[in-house]
Amino acid sequence: MNTKGKSILIVEDDYKIRQLVKLYLEKEGYEVFEAGDGEEALTSFNSFDPCFVILDLMLPKMSGEDVCQILRADLKAEVPLIMLTAKVDEEERIKGLKMGADDYVTKPFSPAELVARVESVLRRTGHRCSKITFRGLTVKPLRGEVHYRGETIQLTKHEFKLLYFFMRHPNQILSREQIIEELYPNHEKMVTERTIDVHVGKLREKLKFDGTQELIETVRGMGYRFAAFES
Repeated sequence: MNTKGKSILIVEDDYKIRQLVKLYLEKEGYEVFEAGDGEEALTSFNSFDPCFVILDLMLPKMSGEDVCQILRADLKAEVPLIMLTAKVDEEERIKGLKMGADDYVTKPFSPAELVARVESVLRRTGHRCSKITFRGLTVKPLRGEVHYRGETIQLTKHEFKLLYFFMRHPNQILSREQIIEELYPNHEKMVTERTIDVHVGKLREKLKFDGTQELIETVRGMGYRFAAFES
């Protein structure tokens, strides 16, 4: 399946388990964020707006059950969620599913199987995650919203269409001609390459974040590229 732009938050207090799962997910093209306790989980969720959550139930500071309840009841988040737990009895699994989990994985588990479970849940719930996220920047096409680490970015209609096009083609060089054909199919003669340069310039100004690499790079003589991963 296409995992481009799919971001996952792993909430697990065991560092070794967290890193192993992260490694397997990144191999499949997911962008991965981490949290080691319940409070950090909520902070990270609000900052990164992930497309998926893998949530351990036994956590410091706040239990996984409480985190799930806040996500589902308070934040009204429909993000797909898999619970991890060492509890194996049927009653606990049913309790987790009733709380809003989409799947339930007991420890110890195979990281490869967990990735397969993630993909299975996404196939069923992909409509609940109609957004693209790279490096903390999220575009929600159905809502026309753009967020960076929880903060709303105000874009014009043209800037939004341009950013969405770039993020649908991460790390690809897009010529000005391609951009015009994609975004202005009925007005190609009225839109010039200079028009695209102006829109890109204005978009760059709004996407300047402290300490980050330029998100939209100029490839001399060829066009532009959205840098989905920091170099």
